[in-house]
Amino acid sequence: MEIDTENQALIKVGITIGDINGIGPEIILKALRDARILKDFTPIIYGSEKVLSHYQALLEMDDFSIQICKNASQALENNVNVVNVWTEEVELSVGQGTEKGGLYAFKALEAATQDISEGKIDVLVTAPFSKDGMIKAGFKFPGHTEYLADLSGVKEALMILVSPTLKVALVTSHIPIKEISKNLSKDLIVEKIKAFEQSLKKDFNLTKPKIAVFGLNPHAGENGKLGTEESETIQPAIQFCKAEGILAFGPFAADGYFGSPARNQYDGVLAMYHDQGLAAFKALSFDDGVNFTAGLPIVRTSPDHGTAFDIAGKNCASEQSFRSAIYMALDIFRTRKFQKLIHANPLPFTPEDKSKKNSSRDE
Repeated sequence: MEIDTENQALIKVGITIGDINGIGPEIILKALRDARILKDFTPIIYGSEKVLSHYQALLEMDDFSIQICKNASQALENNVNVVNVWTEEVELSVGQGTEKGGLYAFKALEAATQDISEGKIDVLVTAPFSKDGMIKAGFKFPGHTEYLADLSGVKEALMILVSPTLKVALVTSHIPIKEISKNLSKDLIVEKIKAFEQSLKKDFNLTKPKIAVFGLNPHAGENGKLGTEESETIQPAIQFCKAEGILAFGPFAADGYFGSPARNQYDGVLAMYHDQGLAAFKALSFDDGVNFTAGLPIVRTSPDHGTAFDIAGKNCASEQSFRSAIYMALDIFRTRKFQKLIHANPLPFTPEDKSKKNSSRDE
């Protein structure tokens, strides 16, 4: 079956500005400055034209033009569109984490999530914000992942860090190290393995993905000498998933996995906690890594880095991860659309069809 894409509207990509004092505005402008990119999608930035103009001047991007629109429905193709979430003048403190920076990042995120819930944009790409600034501004979640899960009515979303060669998902994400062990359970790990497998199929078009599951302790517990979470919690979860036909393996010792040939034998890695998986991921894929929130009814991605206040406004932040986040959102959106198409019933029965079928049997 061929899909006619010539007359289809471009995918609308909603982009939140992030912390206005961090590198968010800079990497957004840099990622969109090549006009050829507008042939692939329609960008809609949620933030402030005044803030973006300030960074345009700072980056000496005089040839960069912005189309202001009242809402996403008025966005124009072949333009970089901006929805002014606020219109007041805002004094910037470039390179500093402030409550004001968190407040405006929150406003932009709220506006974008409202629009994607109403179908005004197709995917969401978020620039980084400061968790400290957001919390001071009234944000009640550890990060984007938990906020979007709550809005979507999803018990727990799955954070996956993705690069061209690596996919790392997390069982626990933004919690203190001392609380990791007591938060792990067989049911939670089973839930995350299943969510990971479903995302690898639905979002990345892998037919039968193989998942490597990490242990929690050094050397994966070394047969109980260094901890019992592996034998009491992680291994039973893996066995349960295997019995349901999921190709989950482990638990693997995290320290040697990324440097071993095993890394090339699996489609994804499930780590038990944030730094266990992401320290190695960022060492290997920092420039082109993307943070993807799986398990949501919407597509949301972000770069794999934070606000980088130390380099904000210095014209040295790389936009590569943000650009990769945009294109991954497009790819996942198209993949989900394709998956829905190929799994649709090509000849659905109507009540009338069913009645005729039953009548023919009676005869």
